[in-house]
Amino acid sequence: MRRTVAAVLLLGLVAGCGGNAPTEQESDQWSFKDDRGKEVTAPKRPERVVAQVSAAGALKDYGVNVVGTFGPLKRADGSVDPEAGSIDPNQVTDVTGPGYGEIDFEKFAALNADLVVAGYYPEVTGLWHLTAEFEEKVLKVAPTVGIGQSKIQLPDGIKRFRELAKALGGDVESAKVKADEEAFTKAADRLRAIGKRMTDAGQKIQVVAGDPKLFYVAVPGRNPDLDWYSKELGLPMLTPDKPDAEGGGYFQSLSWENSGTYKEHVIMWDARTAWMTPEKMKEGHPVFQGLPAVKADRFVAWNAVAPLSYASYAKIIDKLAEDLEQALAK
Repeated sequence: MRRTVAAVLLLGLVAGCGGNAPTEQESDQWSFKDDRGKEVTAPKRPERVVAQVSAAGALKDYGVNVVGTFGPLKRADGSVDPEAGSIDPNQVTDVTGPGYGEIDFEKFAALNADLVVAGYYPEVTGLWHLTAEFEEKVLKVAPTVGIGQSKIQLPDGIKRFRELAKALGGDVESAKVKADEEAFTKAADRLRAIGKRMTDAGQKIQVVAGDPKLFYVAVPGRNPDLDWYSKELGLPMLTPDKPDAEGGGYFQSLSWENSGTYKEHVIMWDARTAWMTPEKMKEGHPVFQGLPAVKADRFVAWNAVAPLSYASYAKIIDKLAEDLEQALAK
């Protein structure tokens, strides 16, 4: 069970499958083909949307507000969780339940939702932060849309949420969206230049996460953002030799005694609260402490789950570029 939870947590991002487009609207009926291949319909265009937090953040960045969210909304210190992006916790009702994939059904029902949106992984039953069991309950109230999260690249996911937002009435051609897209392109160019510099110097990044029992090395090709950073922007990233089949090929798990298996120049760590910070990873793990990147404090944070929008990733990529420049100076 622990490995199953770890596999779910290590599913990288919130993204959409390319290629599927909103269907033509007939009369007043609303329809949208989601990434499970389902034709989702409603008597009219949904106006009261409840969404998994990163999906909610993406929709908001395209001009569509939601009435409720589920998934990590606020951190223990009261700050907005990065997964929620630009969502204001005071403007939505949090219907998150006590366990992963559960919702507070009483709160949810009170919202009179007419659509529920969440990410979708073919490898996992149910939706992102919504188990199959709870989705069945939700479907008695409102239809669900699943947006793909794997086997795609970052721009495809961003475009997919843009398509959904347009179908929901968002102004996806606004001056703000166009400015966000320009900022995204500029940030990507900055990261591309760093990738060339690292490649020329023979340097690589290894992407990791840690819990008290195991050390995980992520597979870039299984995460939309990392795959795009690597293949399209040329950011050199390690692919581990033996990804765990049980985890869907998203990572290779190692004992802490074997955390020195890979010794790349920079360590990118999963910054979600479920995983250890670099300081916590150092505690009691001498092999990890001995890695060259750890000794030199060459760490950069990985926003493994974030809203798939130009606004969101323009900031994330620009911050990653800034952090990499600082790490490479050490």
